[in-house]
Amino acid sequence: MTPATSSKPIDPPLSPDEGEATCEISARFDRTRLDHKTELTEDYVEMIAELIEATGEARAADLSARFGVTAATVNNTIQRLQRDGHVNSEPYRSIFLTDKGRDLAEACKRRHDVVESFLLSLGVPDEVARLDAEGIEHHCSQATLEAMQRHLSQVEAKKE
Repeated sequence: MTPATSSKPIDPPLSPDEGEATCEISARFDRTRLDHKTELTEDYVEMIAELIEATGEARAADLSARFGVTAATVNNTIQRLQRDGHVNSEPYRSIFLTDKGRDLAEACKRRHDVVESFLLSLGVPDEVARLDAEGIEHHCSQATLEAMQRHLSQVEAKKE
């Protein structure tokens, strides 16, 4: 069937209000997709920093065990992190964060701590707050983090 003879109705053009609403929804999904895209990078640099702090080194085998993924998955991710300037690595050697990777890991840790502390201040049980913070931290805007921090400061002020 050619387009001219199609029996499928053609959607009318969107009104200005509908077009604006569609753009808002699209922007929200775009942000979520971008957050998901950076989530893996953030998780890896954060884990590498934790391993280096705890054991003095980060090895691909340690990352594989911690994330529950194959060595091939870790190697592919490390190659991408290296290409993006977050890590330095050589075959059969430890993985090291670059300044860029270290800065990102520190920012992720601070963001995680704020989200977890905020959830705890709401009365969320420790283990649940820790687990929930791991997912939420990747999707909080700077404005939301600042609001959480203000809330935490108010809670602390009330304790004094």
